[in-house]
Amino acid sequence: MSNNLIVGFSGNISRPSGTRRFVENVTEALAAQAGLQQVVFDVEDLGPSLATARSVTDLDPAARKVIRTIIEAEALVIGSPTYKGSYTGLFKHVIDLLDPSDLRGKPIVLTATGGGDRHSLVVEHQLRPLFAFFEAFVTPTAIYASGRDFVEGAPSPAILGRVNQALAEASLLISARSISAAIAAE
Repeated sequence: MSNNLIVGFSGNISRPSGTRRFVENVTEALAAQAGLQQVVFDVEDLGPSLATARSVTDLDPAARKVIRTIIEAEALVIGSPTYKGSYTGLFKHVIDLLDPSDLRGKPIVLTATGGGDRHSLVVEHQLRPLFAFFEAFVTPTAIYASGRDFVEGAPSPAILGRVNQALAEASLLISARSISAAIAAE
């Protein structure tokens, strides 16, 4: 079930965050392209109940609403800062609260940020396998950006090229999912 939202979720654990800003930019662009609304969350939006939660039911009502919005989204833009070669631990904790079927068939654009090129494979070696477990439809193009890929907060032309490619792929997945849902409803 979709709530006609593109949802961005950033694994950053501090604000302000370049990762969240990047996820916001990609989410806004995808929502505009798909003609849908958008909202972006980060780990901070789940609040203090996240730390002790062993299931979604252990979260406070506001945090459960965030998780429900993620699950019901038409598509997701996922991002995490790179921390010691992977995504952040609290980001993984949020994902661990989801049921394996929660993201099945959901279009997902993967993004990550990091301090340099040595972390660039985090999207392929960490994030892509994680969402493959959930049987999500992850776009073939993922986007990794380091600090030098931004000029005055704006993505460089090279990064914008990858973003546009991922957006085109995600738009196709969203359209296909809508058509499939319409056929199933008949």
